Amino acid sequence: MTIKVGDRVPDGTLTEFIETETAGCSLGPNAFQVADLTRGKTIALFAVPGAFTPTCSAKHLPGYVEQAAALKAKGVDEIWCVSVNDAFVMGAWGREQKTEGKVRMLADGSALWTKELGLELDLIQRGMGVRSQRYSALIVDGVVKQLNVEAPGKFEVSDAATMLSQA
Repeated sequence: MTIKVGDRVPDGTLTEFIETETAGCSLGPNAFQVADLTRGKTIALFAVPGAFTPTCSAKHLPGYVEQAAALKAKGVDEIWCVSVNDAFVMGAWGREQKTEGKVRMLADGSALWTKELGLELDLIQRGMGVRSQRYSALIVDGVVKQLNVEAPGKFEVSDAATMLSQA
């Protein structure tokens, strides 16, 4: 079953590569619980089929980096980029795309959370395994307020401009 507007996002574990060690966060991959991350916050989440892929790198992620201040001005606490890649890949992609302080690069390495959402994309026949569909969601205190799922091969409704108009 696919998650829909009004549903609470399932709990799960996402990992993030932490560049600078701080209290409670060690250098390298750190695991976070979705329920803890969303509690009391407004999250603009977008998911991509894969880090370093053409549309994701040229349009999807850069749009959210560019619109980060505008989204935060509209009450968004955090912007998340979620992909079925490991935390090391997401960290490297974030460094390349200069996301620090703007977009959290969260890994769902085994697609477990993505499957819980019902938004997985089977690309096994294309040699890419199970990935995430391309989508965006506005999550307020753990509840989906907006959900924009792209048609296969499209990039029309999950962009930063659409999310900005919905926040």
